[in-house]
Amino acid sequence: MVTAPFVVAPAIDFGSVRSEFGLEDGYPADALAEARAFSDRFAGDRDDRTDLALVTIDPPGSMDLDQALHLVRTEDGFVLHYAIADVYAVVEPGGALETETHRRGQTFYLPDGSVPLHPRELSENAASLLPESVRPVALWRIEMDDRGEPVDVTVRRALVRSVARLDYAGVQRDADAGTLHPSIAALPEFGRLRAAAALERGAIELRLPEQDVTPEKDGWRLTVQPRTDADDWNSHVSLLTGMCAARTMLDAKVGLLRTLPQADSDAVAALRRTAKALGVPWVDDLEVGAFLAGLDANEPSTLVLMSEAPALLRGASYAAFDGELPEMSLHGAIAAPYAHVTAPLRRLSDRYATEVCLAVSAGVEISSHVRDTLPGLPKIMSSSDSLSGKIGRACVDLTEAVVLSSRIGEKFEATVTKDATDRRDAEVFVESETVIAPCAGKPREGEHVTVRLTRADPATRMVEFAYEH
Repeated sequence: MVTAPFVVAPAIDFGSVRSEFGLEDGYPADALAEARAFSDRFAGDRDDRTDLALVTIDPPGSMDLDQALHLVRTEDGFVLHYAIADVYAVVEPGGALETETHRRGQTFYLPDGSVPLHPRELSENAASLLPESVRPVALWRIEMDDRGEPVDVTVRRALVRSVARLDYAGVQRDADAGTLHPSIAALPEFGRLRAAAALERGAIELRLPEQDVTPEKDGWRLTVQPRTDADDWNSHVSLLTGMCAARTMLDAKVGLLRTLPQADSDAVAALRRTAKALGVPWVDDLEVGAFLAGLDANEPSTLVLMSEAPALLRGASYAAFDGELPEMSLHGAIAAPYAHVTAPLRRLSDRYATEVCLAVSAGVEISSHVRDTLPGLPKIMSSSDSLSGKIGRACVDLTEAVVLSSRIGEKFEATVTKDATDRRDAEVFVESETVIAPCAGKPREGEHVTVRLTRADPATRMVEFAYEH
C-alpha cells in the first residue's frame, strides 16, 4: 500500500459531504419498526444447509456481509455453494421499509461510516451472514467442469451458518503460505481458470489506481489500495454467479440485467495511439482486454494507459424486461450477460433479481409484486450509482485539500496521466501524497515531472498543481 507520510487532522468534516448530498442516517419510525420486527416469510420453505462450512471474505471491520461461499474441487471440476442474504424474505412488500429502500437505492460509504440501504438492525445484524449465526439465504449451487465453466445451476432458499470471517489480505497470506481454509482451498485454481476464460471471452478489466481515505489512530490518511490475487479470485465467484443469474433470467424472459456497451472502436484506437506514443508494444491481433491484463503494474506507462482505459467502457445501465428480451443484454467489460444478485444488503436491485432467479429455478410463478417492481429499478439504480460516485469523489477531494492545505508552493515528483487539451488542464499522479489532480502547463503524458502545488482549498475541495519546466 502506498501511503502519504502524514496523517490528516481529525477535525476533517465529512458531515459537510453528507449534508451536500442529502444523506440521512436515520430511518422513518415506521420503517425502523418493520426492520426490528422482521420475520422470515419463507421460513417453512428452506433447506437446512447448516452442514456447509461456508466462509465470508470481506474488508476488515465490515458488518454488512451479503455473501458466504464454499468451493470444492471434484474429480471432473468444481462445485460452488454461494449463499446470498435473503433480503426479500425479511422486507415486507409494499411496506414502509421497502418504500424507504427504494428512495435510497444502495448503501453509501464515507470514510467515517456508511449510510446504509437497510437499518443496521438488519444489514449489520439479523440479515448479515455473521459467523456462527444461522441465517436465511438464497443458496446458489453451481457445478462446473474442469475449465471452470458452469454445467448445472440451481438456487434455492436455505438456512446456513458461516463458520469463519475472512478478509482479502488474510486470504492472500494463507494462499501464499499454502494454508487456505479448507472451504476455499480450491479458490486460487478456480480464480485462475475463470480469469483465463474472461480473457478468452474478450473481457476488459481496468486496474486503476484506486484512491481511498482510511482511518488512522489520530485522523485520516490517503491511500492507494492494492488489488491482491485474492481480490480477483473472490470477484470471479460473484461474476460467475451474476452471469448464471443473467442466463437464468434471459431464458425465462424476465428479469433485470446490468448492461454496458462493448468497447468503443474509437476509444480502442485512441488507446493504441497512446500505447505507441509511450513505446508500449501492442500487436495488431491482441484484444484490448488481454493487452491491459499484460501490462506491468510497476511501469509509469501502465498508470497512463489505465487512466485512459475507462473511455473504453461508457454507457453503463440496467435493463428490465418481462416477456421480450432487452435490446441490450451484454455487459461489455465482462463480455457476457450479467446481473447484480450478490449484494442485496447493499444494493436494491439484487433483492428483486434474486427473487426472479429463485422462482425460475423452483419452477413457480414470479410474484406480481416483483414483476411490477422491475420496470422502476433501472432509474433508481442509475441515479444511486451516480450519487455514490459523486460522494466517493467528494470525500477524496476533501481529504486531498485538507492534507495539502498547508503546503502551497511545495514541489513534488509526479507522473503525468493525461495530456492537457483546449478544455482542461493536464492530470498528474503525485505518488508520495497519493493525490491525482489537475496540473497547469503542458507536460507530456507518461512523463515523470516536477510540479508545484498552487492550490489546496478545503472549502471548494480543489487541488491544483503547475508544471515546473
